[in-house]
Amino acid sequence: MVVMLSARLPTINYALPSGRDCKYTGQAVRALPIRIISIGKKRSEGVQLVVDEYIEKLKLYCSVEDAHIRNNPKNARDWRAQVDHEDSAVMDLIRSDDWVVLLDERGKDIGSEQMAELVGDAGNTGASRLSFCIGGPYGHGKRLRERADVSVKLSSMVLNHQIAIVVLVEQLYR
Repeated sequence: MVVMLSARLPTINYALPSGRDCKYTGQAVRALPIRIISIGKKRSEGVQLVVDEYIEKLKLYCSVEDAHIRNNPKNARDWRAQVDHEDSAVMDLIRSDDWVVLLDERGKDIGSEQMAELVGDAGNTGASRLSFCIGGPYGHGKRLRERADVSVKLSSMVLNHQIAIVVLVEQLYR
């Protein structure tokens, strides 16, 4: 869901389903490169096909990178150690000037319109990239939670990483 409007096009009021106008109508919005960081087992072939399809569509508007980290990268037996190792792996991929969106079951409940505004607003923060983080089976680590600029949930239900990434890329394209 990358909102890009060209100044050369006539201004059109895009009415949202809620009846209010889009806050970016008639404005040029800087499209940030997007990095999607997910932790989990290898994706199924069907899920990967859907993700790849949406990423190709998104690439018409901005650069998109899909970074997949295998869960429990150091084969820890303790779940806390597993989360710490995954936390370190994710933090290694995040730059200091990234706008980090944590996708978490305890995050702010937002709809499609608010997701579009989040993406549009991120372009005005001075950030160089928008990073979405999907956690592993035990959630996100402490360092990533502290580093995140915003925490949102994709659903009131808990989603595994394969379903979460499909929902995310579809919402970004929407």
